Amino acid sequence: MEKNNRHKKAIVLLSGGMDSVTALYWANENLQVQGAVSFDYGAKHNHKEIPFAQKHCALLGIKHNIISLQFMNDLFTSNLLKSGGDIPEGHYEEENMKLTVVPFRNGIMLAIAAGYAESIQAQHLVIAAHAGDHAIYPDCRESFMQSMSNAIKNGTYSQTEIIRPFIEDRKEDIAQKGNLLGVDYALTWSCYKGKELHCGKCGTCVERKEAFAKANLNDPTQYELD
Repeated sequence: MEKNNRHKKAIVLLSGGMDSVTALYWANENLQVQGAVSFDYGAKHNHKEIPFAQKHCALLGIKHNIISLQFMNDLFTSNLLKSGGDIPEGHYEEENMKLTVVPFRNGIMLAIAAGYAESIQAQHLVIAAHAGDHAIYPDCRESFMQSMSNAIKNGTYSQTEIIRPFIEDRKEDIAQKGNLLGVDYALTWSCYKGKELHCGKCGTCVERKEAFAKANLNDPTQYELD
């Protein structure tokens, strides 16, 4: 990131999970963050993660917006949604984890965020897509992100671009970077089941555990299996 980008306006897509919260702190160090957006799209865990998104924005003094996308829960097929089936268990890169894919989720959210960015003349949209997402989510891959970035840049007067600071990183790399940025990972949520505690068995819980272990960091998460 070039130093002169520190003066460029940015919007951060913020779920409240490990990756996006780290992206928020990264953006706060490298860009002029004008706001963060969280999407309530009917995921089973939205009610657990969005409050953490609000918390971190409050800590950093960043404006936070929650955008309702109820139509996704009503019309789309995915076990991640309240309207879908059970959340599968196992490693994040296993075939059954494709059941948690919400069709074109990032495309929809980035398009909405682009309209918001255009309205405030923001030059950047920051999203926390990373290398570990690529196996399952087609709308996290570099080919998609580059194409979407080009489309948004060509479709906005502000020539807004997507910034993907973690696109070549694994989850453990993000954890290490977040640790250096002072992120309190106890104030993040990963579990797709959205119960009182992290289940410890779904793909995103397994990935979370692995990330802290591989990064040699203490895992502050309380799991049901503990």
